[in-house]
Amino acid sequence: MDRKLPASRQIEGDGRTRIAGAFEQAFRQKSAALMPYFTLGYPDNELSLSIIEAIAPYSDLIELGIPFSDPIADGPTIQRSTQQALEGGTTPKICLELLAELRQRGIKTPVLLLGYYNSILSYGEKKFARDASLAGADGLIVPDLPPEEANVLQTAITDEGLSYIPFLAPTSSRERIGLVAKNPSGFIYMVSVIGITGARATLSDELPSFINELRRSSSIPIAVGFGISTPQQAARVGSFADGVIVGSALINAVNGAEDKIRAAVTFVRSLNQALTI
Repeated sequence: MDRKLPASRQIEGDGRTRIAGAFEQAFRQKSAALMPYFTLGYPDNELSLSIIEAIAPYSDLIELGIPFSDPIADGPTIQRSTQQALEGGTTPKICLELLAELRQRGIKTPVLLLGYYNSILSYGEKKFARDASLAGADGLIVPDLPPEEANVLQTAITDEGLSYIPFLAPTSSRERIGLVAKNPSGFIYMVSVIGITGARATLSDELPSFINELRRSSSIPIAVGFGISTPQQAARVGSFADGVIVGSALINAVNGAEDKIRAAVTFVRSLNQALTI
């Protein structure tokens, strides 16, 4: 049975409120929040919209990637999807237009945009923050911008009522953990492995203990991404984290399917069901 999600899309308020509300509602349902990742513009602009619209009913939040020519945090699967989107002409401006179209279609699921810093800097940090808010974003993730250097962009984002989402990894220093913990945001993005994104057969056995230690420093929800590829792995991570992020495995499912929308829905539903206790 699918976990019931409609109430999570009726939360009012700014982006930070909507993100917090999605985690709270998942917690009330005794589940980790499910956050699929998908690249905007892949395989093309219209089909990406249809896929995202179709998986929204089974997602607590959605992470949407802005294609970039040098996605250093991403593995081969997401790199290929972003390259195809770039070749199709998908730009940051078009990505915001696609998000606005999703909102016009009635999608109320909280949306996090993932973009690399150079493309945001070229767009203009304050202008990007304003336009992202107007398009319907709830938060921003920038994997190549260290939290120590994110003050200007973070201020621009939070001034628009959006969440700026920081990264931590099991290798993060105590100083960085302290910096992230004292700056409340929608959630902490916990990288499960050392390296780039991509589906993996196994996950670190040390991850639960690191998250338990992090909880002593912060009450912010913790969502785990990078490397989660199966419903079984999602269920395991969901047993000790507040959120589960799955990207490469979803894109792999879409890439190899004739009916890409159906493949996306089938896979995301399987994750949804695995997180149901």
